[in-house]
Amino acid sequence: MKTLIFIISSALIVYLLFALLLYFYQRNLIYFPSAVNNTDLPLESFFNQGERIDVVVLNPGRHSAIIYFGGNAESVASSSPSLAEALLGHTIYAVNYRGYATSTGQPSEKALTSDALHIYDILEGRHLSIAVIGRSLGSGVATYLAAERKVQKMVLITPFDSVLNVARDRFYFFPIALLLKDKYDSAGKVKQIAAKTLVILAERDQVIAARYSQRLIEAFAKGQVQVKVIGNSGHNDLSNKAEYYRLIESFL
Repeated sequence: MKTLIFIISSALIVYLLFALLLYFYQRNLIYFPSAVNNTDLPLESFFNQGERIDVVVLNPGRHSAIIYFGGNAESVASSSPSLAEALLGHTIYAVNYRGYATSTGQPSEKALTSDALHIYDILEGRHLSIAVIGRSLGSGVATYLAAERKVQKMVLITPFDSVLNVARDRFYFFPIALLLKDKYDSAGKVKQIAAKTLVILAERDQVIAARYSQRLIEAFAKGQVQVKVIGNSGHNDLSNKAEYYRLIESFL
């Protein structure tokens, strides 16, 4: 009996230890700040809540604007040349999240969505229209912004319905709903979004399973969303396909 109690107690301690590690270090599993320096690109700094958010500004002076929110490990500096060339008719604001590149602070859902609103509110006075693009993690920021502000069009690339559902499936042994700080409930925001939306999926996405994207797509009103699948592509390399930028340019 003592041996059984010892085994159960030890297992419980190990379980609780892993739960605590998951709770305190969860953001290290969500955010992978890019250290790529973007100071050789045209930058504009936006100041919010005491932090500096450095945004790469491409094709300045256009009437229409695009705010670009990248993936959790993406360097928007690296993405910028292709974005600028493909979307010449728009001024593009590629956001370096807090803690990414030269932006200050630490990333979190509350911080990133607050920064998105702040940037939009400043840009609204400069441009006749604003569209948003969100890739992977950035799709959660983009859907939040589109639900809270007037966005002309929205492009979501390899999106998910919620980080909670993704994490719940991967860490099913733990009460993720209680532990998770940043849930990014995109599907829950869809009913507040009026913008026409394009969803771009990778045929062989090994990071965001198709079911997570499909749940988000099904949350939209009928006729509001277009869905395009890029063949022979994965989560990280679909932007290497010529079709990727053609789809975005045509839609916007």
